[in-house]
Amino acid sequence: MAGVTLHLYTVDAFTDVPFKGNPAAVCPLPSDTNLDDDILQKIAMEMKLSETAFIKLLDKSDSFKENNTFGLRWFSTKEESKLCGHGTLASAAVLFGKLDNKQDRIVFKTLSGDLIVKREGEWIHMDFPVGAAVKEDQSQHEQLVASLGDVSGVSDIVYCDSQRYLLVRLHDGWSREEFESWTPDISAMQRSTDRLVVVIVTTRGPPGDGYQSDGGAPYDFVSRCFAPWVNMPEDPVTGSAQTVLAHYWAEQLGKNDFFTRQCSARGGEVVVKLRGDRVELLGKAAFVMDGVMKL
Repeated sequence: MAGVTLHLYTVDAFTDVPFKGNPAAVCPLPSDTNLDDDILQKIAMEMKLSETAFIKLLDKSDSFKENNTFGLRWFSTKEESKLCGHGTLASAAVLFGKLDNKQDRIVFKTLSGDLIVKREGEWIHMDFPVGAAVKEDQSQHEQLVASLGDVSGVSDIVYCDSQRYLLVRLHDGWSREEFESWTPDISAMQRSTDRLVVVIVTTRGPPGDGYQSDGGAPYDFVSRCFAPWVNMPEDPVTGSAQTVLAHYWAEQLGKNDFFTRQCSARGGEVVVKLRGDRVELLGKAAFVMDGVMKL
């Protein structure tokens, strides 16, 4: 492995300005470089971002510039991830914007099957499997609900087994400012269960309570995502969570197209479209840093 040089990019996903959205590292792996999973995990640990994405050429004759199908894997600082929205968006942005890929449509071969990514102007369009979830009784999650603190009641709890994501809907009535400033007990949340990867907390409200973009477009719902089980107390913007939110809110609102915000400190906006057993996510990306890692 000595003498291996890797190019790495950091990209803020689901935003068009630096230091917002969700940062990911992206590493295109040269065709003549074979790194075992332990090294990929150590690179992700070194990058210290929520996810590091590795784009792999499928054949030695392939190129990042000309081909339209690639392997894609994501690693948190703790383990490999099965699905990562912002890492996928960041990887597509690197292919289109840094590696001069000529294709309008890219297929990523992943642990969650084929993910199709297209460029539509300044937007990147991603096609993901829906995060189907089933309703669970609140009594199954008393400790976790307690870790949320004084949230004035929970309307719904649903569980997505394919991703091990739990969605908790809070009662309506929160202002956006209240929702963004509220902080759960992350340590208590982590202790409450070892069943989960992510807890999604969601609510909705009228534009008059702050539920609209800077341009005045109303949000259909908002969310925050917590993942202490994979060393992420709060994830800034979680594309994979939107696949669960789409499934839930489509049933609640009787519609399939949504404009939503993840209300973390960095924050980010996503256009979400439920299409049968697939979810389309549209987001933007901002390049922050290019670098070289020598192994």
